[in-house]
Amino acid sequence: MCGIVGYIGHREAYPVVIKGLQRLEYRGYDSAGIVLYDGEKMKLAKTKGKVSDLENKAEQEITLNGNIGIGHTRWATHGVPNDVNSHPHYSNSEELVIIHNGIIENYEPLKQELIKRGYTFKSDTDTEVLINLIEDVQKTNGFKLGKAVQVALNQVVGAYAICVFDVKKPNEIIAARLGSPLAIGIGENEYFVASDASPFIEYTNNAIYLEDEEMAIIRLDKELKIRKIKDDSLVDPYVQELQLNLEQIEKGGYDHFMLKEIHEQPSVIRDTFRGRLLTDQGIVRMAGLEDNIEKFTKASRIIIVACGTSWHAGLVGEYLIEEFARIPVEVEYASEFRYRNPIINKGDIVIAISQSGETADTLAAIKLAKSQGAFVFGVCNVVGSSISRETHAGAYTHAGPEIGVASTKAFTTQITVLSLMALRLAQAKGQMSNSDFVRHLVEMEQIPGKVAEALKANQHIIDIARCYKDATNCLYLGRGFNYPVAIEGALKLKEISYIHAEGYPAAEMKHGPIALIDEHMPVIVIAPKQSHYDKVVSNIQEIKARSGKIIAVVTKGDEQVRALADHVIEIPETNESLSPIVSIIPLQLLSYHIAVMRGCNVDQPRNLAKSVTVE
Repeated sequence: MCGIVGYIGHREAYPVVIKGLQRLEYRGYDSAGIVLYDGEKMKLAKTKGKVSDLENKAEQEITLNGNIGIGHTRWATHGVPNDVNSHPHYSNSEELVIIHNGIIENYEPLKQELIKRGYTFKSDTDTEVLINLIEDVQKTNGFKLGKAVQVALNQVVGAYAICVFDVKKPNEIIAARLGSPLAIGIGENEYFVASDASPFIEYTNNAIYLEDEEMAIIRLDKELKIRKIKDDSLVDPYVQELQLNLEQIEKGGYDHFMLKEIHEQPSVIRDTFRGRLLTDQGIVRMAGLEDNIEKFTKASRIIIVACGTSWHAGLVGEYLIEEFARIPVEVEYASEFRYRNPIINKGDIVIAISQSGETADTLAAIKLAKSQGAFVFGVCNVVGSSISRETHAGAYTHAGPEIGVASTKAFTTQITVLSLMALRLAQAKGQMSNSDFVRHLVEMEQIPGKVAEALKANQHIIDIARCYKDATNCLYLGRGFNYPVAIEGALKLKEISYIHAEGYPAAEMKHGPIALIDEHMPVIVIAPKQSHYDKVVSNIQEIKARSGKIIAVVTKGDEQVRALADHVIEIPETNESLSPIVSIIPLQLLSYHIAVMRGCNVDQPRNLAKSVTVE
């Protein structure tokens, strides 16, 4: 959530910063702002609303020249979304300016102390407190900007990614992070700062990712320096070569990033198992797992921690690992795990799942688990992300950039990785015959093609969406491996169309939710011909008896459910354990088309952010 972009170099900063903010719109925000420095003075424009609103305001109110600029998209925490609370924020002297992602938890006592010292505040934000604290430290001690930032940050509690500029130091930007991601792009006599690499990928493929409690002093006339905030020690910067390319972060002819990402799933699932799924050799090879296979085979329990869609993928992972490897698995919301004093025993393994690799609660859960001696294995999509660096070992999904706030390809690629892990562990523990193992490998190799086939139902799903775009509530039902699909399908609908939806195990319908069913209630039932098929058919009959509207996701050729349902969406037959990767596809498309028909902002739904980097 929130987005930071900064530039210092030989180019005009305005187009770099504005384009960068547009690239970060997917992160979720409610206001935007920019500061430019032309060599003589700072020029500020900020507004509630979209980056396009900021462009209009900036072009009307300020001159757009200058080779230094910082910009921000804000997701409100302290203070309502309005022009005043938008970033950037000046210090009282208007010599310092800041942009900030995160939360300063002890801002109120700091603010009261600064008020006693004569400072005044225009906004309700914690960020304005921070910039005035930096100014106070600077003036009280006669420090240079970098030292003042360091001392001030040692007084705050919370999370932050910041950029600070001082008109008295016109060739310098200070950047620092704790808990919120920050990348520095390194070009020829120019530097870029951003929440991720997408704002500067067209200018350079060299980047440094700041670690927690690190501060960068970025100057044009000197070598970039990185220091530890706690003790001021120098850090040897590690420059990474980015694998991202411009084409990956553009829509490629699709109306929305979400639709593009839904249709990318056949290729990214294949990318995720490429080099790992070796069917012709009858093996699964994953370096992070293989190097630690004994830890997993001897584990007394696996705990999966995640949030949102990744938590739903983790539930599928629980079914997979317990079914195949016979290792007990618990799936925890990372936000609850970190606060409930969990019991972690010797021999437990924690698997942390996150698309971005920056989810604050999941990061905190990892640190807690490590502090209690657990071995932590990460599953994430973003190379070089905080979770990939914080875990002991892990496996990347290869979904490519996911720009749409509602995760789609992240879910299916996470399940792909977890499926590979479950199969390899089953083999290592001797829990699966070699013939069954190879049969599963062969079927997994066919999954991208079956996902592509499921996508062909798009037009039929559009027709169904027209029937239910004005619904106010929906139920999603599934059993076994497809229960997590039901709750993930419900999440997709409510987060992008704003229709209330809930997912349940189908058998639980009789324990309360059945009271909601009438002729106005659409019920989406995931009913492939698998082990619980007859039970799900009985649930459908119960819904039909109460006049509920049934949309059923069925195995191709199913006639029994077709005779009962108002609408059916066919998917190819596959192994029950792999069916979630296929059965989720029509639910993603249904949510997408309903949201579009309702006029919702599909890629940037209200109040949501792509990566939740604060509590």
